[in-house]
Amino acid sequence: MKKTLFLFSIAFLIIFGVNGQDIKFETSEIIVGLNEKGFITNLTDKVNNTEYLADSYPAPLISIQTVNGVENPAVAKFNDSNIFLQFNESKVQLHVSVVLKKNYMTLELLDVDPVEKVDLIIWGPYPTRIKEIIGESVGVVRNDKFAIGIQALNVKTLGGYPSNENDIEPSYNIFSTNNLIDIDESVKFLYRGQTAKKTDFGSVLQAYCRNREHERIISNWGHSQYVAPAFNDGGVIGSKIALFGCLPEKVLDVIEHIEIEEGLPHPVIDGQWAKKSTKATSSYLIINFSEESLDRAIGLTQKAGLEFLYHGDPFKTWGHFKLKNNLFPDNWESMKRCVERAKARGIKLGVHTLSNFITTNDAYVTPVPDRRLAVVGESILSKEINSTDEVIYIESPVFFNQMENNSLKSVLIGNEIIRYQNVSVDKPWRLTGCTRGAFNTVSTSHGKGANISKLMDHGYKVFLSNTELSIEIAETIADFFNETGLKQISFDGLEGVWSTGMGQYARSLFTKTWYDHLSTELRGKVINDASNPSHYNWHINTRYNWGEPWYAGFRESQTMYRLMNQDFYRRNLLPAMLGWFNMSSQTSLEDVEWLLARAAGFDAGFAFNLNFDTIEKNGISEDILKSIKTWENARMAGVFSKELKLRMENINNEFHLNQVAENKWELFPYNIKRFIHNQKLRQPGEPLSSSFTFENIYEPQPVIFIIKSLSTSNQASASNISIEVNNSQKMEIPIEMNPGEILKLDLYGNLRLYDKTWNLISEVEFKGKIPMLEKGNNLVIIDAEFKGEDNSLEIEMKTKGSLETLTSVTSQMN
Repeated sequence: MKKTLFLFSIAFLIIFGVNGQDIKFETSEIIVGLNEKGFITNLTDKVNNTEYLADSYPAPLISIQTVNGVENPAVAKFNDSNIFLQFNESKVQLHVSVVLKKNYMTLELLDVDPVEKVDLIIWGPYPTRIKEIIGESVGVVRNDKFAIGIQALNVKTLGGYPSNENDIEPSYNIFSTNNLIDIDESVKFLYRGQTAKKTDFGSVLQAYCRNREHERIISNWGHSQYVAPAFNDGGVIGSKIALFGCLPEKVLDVIEHIEIEEGLPHPVIDGQWAKKSTKATSSYLIINFSEESLDRAIGLTQKAGLEFLYHGDPFKTWGHFKLKNNLFPDNWESMKRCVERAKARGIKLGVHTLSNFITTNDAYVTPVPDRRLAVVGESILSKEINSTDEVIYIESPVFFNQMENNSLKSVLIGNEIIRYQNVSVDKPWRLTGCTRGAFNTVSTSHGKGANISKLMDHGYKVFLSNTELSIEIAETIADFFNETGLKQISFDGLEGVWSTGMGQYARSLFTKTWYDHLSTELRGKVINDASNPSHYNWHINTRYNWGEPWYAGFRESQTMYRLMNQDFYRRNLLPAMLGWFNMSSQTSLEDVEWLLARAAGFDAGFAFNLNFDTIEKNGISEDILKSIKTWENARMAGVFSKELKLRMENINNEFHLNQVAENKWELFPYNIKRFIHNQKLRQPGEPLSSSFTFENIYEPQPVIFIIKSLSTSNQASASNISIEVNNSQKMEIPIEMNPGEILKLDLYGNLRLYDKTWNLISEVEFKGKIPMLEKGNNLVIIDAEFKGEDNSLEIEMKTKGSLETLTSVTSQMN
């Protein structure tokens, strides 16, 4: 090593003895200029002869961080494909190799002298004038004429800027807020990372690499004091990036070329790069099937016209990923049989994971804890303890009294896990309220001076892994896929690997380990997503599918969050997804078509979560599954025009779609308004009806409605319902509606009464004709006789627009 550095220093001095001059590097579409001080002077669009460098801002090719802070280069010399940079303050010298390709260039750090002075290196930041579209995760900025991009070419080169010592890049996360129903109205932009970053003058592109040779104490994930262990990856030497410029419509072509040429992960679907494949947005059913119930789940998936069936909760333990015995009695072998049976019927199976989360019943925890469980930090016992002591004396409380992210309050001494309640506020430092032999570990005595480690945990009441164990867990997940043949996965909880103290590096290392460990038959062919992105994982992850259904109604849970995610996908050149939606026994066909229209509008897939009990209880389950098949066939066939997609992006616009032939669909737009008719108390003779204005934007037509009883009292009811339009046409419905029941008049004039789970109760006769709604404003009067208290009716009234015929060249029917 000393000989290498000596020779490098001689070469450096010889080359720097020559007078420097500016140099330009050219690819097919961009010129990158570099001056004698090591600063970029040009980012020029060759085709349009336009300069995009924001020249009022410094643009070092590469900067370093030492104990004295960030330092820019002072001198640059060039020799063929080599750049030699000198940093005067720190006396550090860098050797960077440049390789020009047709449509991109690579920059690799080959040597550093002396390397021990450098804590990290920063590629850039490279300031540009482009401000229109900032792809913060993919690392590309673009306008309508040109795009400039940066790509990290290995996993240790991180996209972004070292804003935090823990390498967790700034990112919006709805799950760190106090409102999981949806994003706050004040949030106007959902950013995730800063490989490309918007600035006042336009944007910057940036990446960096850290020297992890030594242990560090950092602030990390709710802990002001956290040990980031040393990690041997070669340090900053070998950090490598690609720079490119091209027409905006060519960006994906260039990145695909970079992936292939530079050996980056390159996932494909049916032979096509996943980032270009329409199948990357494939929707899927989530059903927690068993080996016994698999055929039924496959049947439902086929009725929905989908290819992927996904299990949301198959594991008894996380860590070793043992499957639930009652669902898969032969563990992985049972899942393998399921995969083979599904494949025979044209269905691919997937599973949900929580990445490196480790349940307390896993073999990594009990009965003998693995020494590679992540720790916040350590101390030593200041006093010996026996096997029953409930007070533990320690030398320092530093790593034990941080309670912000401390759900399990667990420590490890030898092979015993101990839980504690509190930490004393003064000396002698001690843990109090201890539970010995937690999680079925063995309680035993421990001598003075024994190491005591504060275990890192998560709010899901799980432990986490250090880097070595994270790699092993990622390999275990790959082994599970190799042995079973599964074709879809979600790395939910991927932020759990922040327990390593390596932030986004750990996330990319985890997924890359999984990817590389897959068999040749599976590598690059498993659809995968994650709870959060990183620059490097852009290449590995097929897509992301954010948005959860648990916090409000079908249409309301995280709706704006889902919609704003679409902008993230677009600016980062990612396949679009709408997140998870949950089918309940009361889900309506109208709700599902509302979702399906959004999927068509954004050309986005979704996950549709259901269970067998829901299918049995919901009286229109067959119609819902058929509707999914109809809409998804049409979306995959590409029948929706750009203009139609824009209309469907608006959540207030609703539609109904029928497939009438192999390559032909009929679409009806709906104009909808909802009203509430409440029970009232009035003086005798005063009307108890409710009046509303309905604007019909289409041609005159009979009214269509859905009326739902909102009362929750079993003693309440609504009867003799009437609907009058424009004081001239009245429809009287002589029935009694009980709480939760639904009265629906469809576009064919059929009036039916359903229970709250859409099971048909009866066909309903009515008096008078169905009222006509004129084009424009209509006065609608709703009346009913209420029994009991706190009664109300919800009325959804709609009119349909002109039929639109949609066709495709080739059939996408299953």
